[in-house]
Amino acid sequence: MIATGLDQLLAETGSLEGRRYGVLAHSAAVSADLLPIHLALLAAGAETPRLLVGPEHGFYGVEQDMVAAADREDPLTGLPVVSLYGDTPESLRPDPELFAELDLLIIDLQDVGTRYYTYAATGVWAAEVALAAGCEVWVLDRPNPLGGLRIEGNLPRPGFDSFVGAFELPVRHGLTLGELVLLESRRRGWEAPPRVWMMKGWRRQMLWSDTGRPWMAPSPNLPTVESTLVYPGGCLIEATQLSEGRGTTRPFQLIGAPGIDPRALATELDRVDLAGIRFVPTYFRPQYQKHAGETCGGVHVQVIDPGEFRPYRAGVVLLAAARRLAPTAAAWRAEAYEFVADRPAIDLLVGDDALRLRLEAGEDPGDWVASWGADEEAFRAERREILLYPEGDEG
Repeated sequence: MIATGLDQLLAETGSLEGRRYGVLAHSAAVSADLLPIHLALLAAGAETPRLLVGPEHGFYGVEQDMVAAADREDPLTGLPVVSLYGDTPESLRPDPELFAELDLLIIDLQDVGTRYYTYAATGVWAAEVALAAGCEVWVLDRPNPLGGLRIEGNLPRPGFDSFVGAFELPVRHGLTLGELVLLESRRRGWEAPPRVWMMKGWRRQMLWSDTGRPWMAPSPNLPTVESTLVYPGGCLIEATQLSEGRGTTRPFQLIGAPGIDPRALATELDRVDLAGIRFVPTYFRPQYQKHAGETCGGVHVQVIDPGEFRPYRAGVVLLAAARRLAPTAAAWRAEAYEFVADRPAIDLLVGDDALRLRLEAGEDPGDWVASWGADEEAFRAERREILLYPEGDEG
C-alpha cells in the first residue's frame, strides 16, 4: 500500500511542535488506518490545529453540488470550521484575516484528476492568500485516481475561466494536487512555493486500484472509483437538461432523461469506436435534482478497460449523440452555474465555445476532438518541469 503525504507527516509530527496551524481538508483526507486528518494528527501527538477549513461540499462532504456550506463548530473536536464555499463568488477565497493567528496552513484534499473538480482551485487560492499573509503552506499529496500518465483534452481559452476552469490544464491533466499547486506556484511567481509532502510508493502508471488503499468519497457524487473514471466526460452532462445520474447510486454512470429510447441511444453511441467502454441501455429514476421522481431512459456507462478508456472523448460523443437523438431532452442548462450566469455552463466546462457551436450547428465534433493533440503535447512539455514522480516505470 502506498503512503500518502499525510502518512508521511504523521511519522514526523515533531515538525508541528510549536506551530500555530490550520487544516484545509475534507472527509477523504484520512490516514492509512482511516482516521480523519485532524483526529489522526491528535492521535499521533501533534499539537491541536487552531481551525479547520472545508472546500465545496463542506468539511465532511455532506452538501450537494452548488449548495453553500456554513461556518460551524466541528462536532468531533469543537474546533471552528471555516467554509470556502458560500453564497457568493467572494466566499471561494479565504479572507486574509483567517491567517492572522496562523503560521502554517496544511492542505490535504483528494483531487480526482479533472480540470472541473473545484478542490484544486480551492487549494491553490487558499495557498496564495495564505502565502501573501506570511503563512507557510504545506500540501499533503495524494494519488490521482486516473493515474499520472494520460493527458486528455483541450486547454481552455482566455476568457473562459471560472471556479470549474481556474487553470490552464487539459480536462484530464495527470497531475497530483501537489504537482498542480507547484505548477501554479511557478506560473504565478510565488516567492516561496508550498512544501509538498510527497507520497511513498506511488507511480504515475497507477490507477486507484493499484494503490492498495480503500476509496473514500471526496464528494457526495463520486462514491466509487468507477464514478471517478467516467467523471471527466460525465460532468459535461451537468451543462444540459439530461440527468447525469445525481440522485441515484451511480452518478455520472447513468445518463438520460424522460422520453429517451435507451436502445436507440445505445445504438447511436455504438456507431463510434470508443475503446474500453460499453453503453448499456437502461432506465433509472433519480430521487433528487434533475427529473427527480421521473423514470428516465438512457444508458449505463460501463468501463471495461480503464487503461484504454478516454473519458473526455466519450463524454463529447455521448453529448453529441443525445442532442441528435433527443435535442429537447439534451437542451443546454439555462440556470447560472458555479456563480456564472453570463456564459453557458457547457462553455465553462469545456473552456471554449467550440463544442457548443458545433453541436448547435449539427456538426460532428470530430475535428475539434482531433485538435486536442497540440494542446496535450504543449501541456506535457510544460508539466515536465514540476513533476515530483518520474514518468518512467522507475517512479
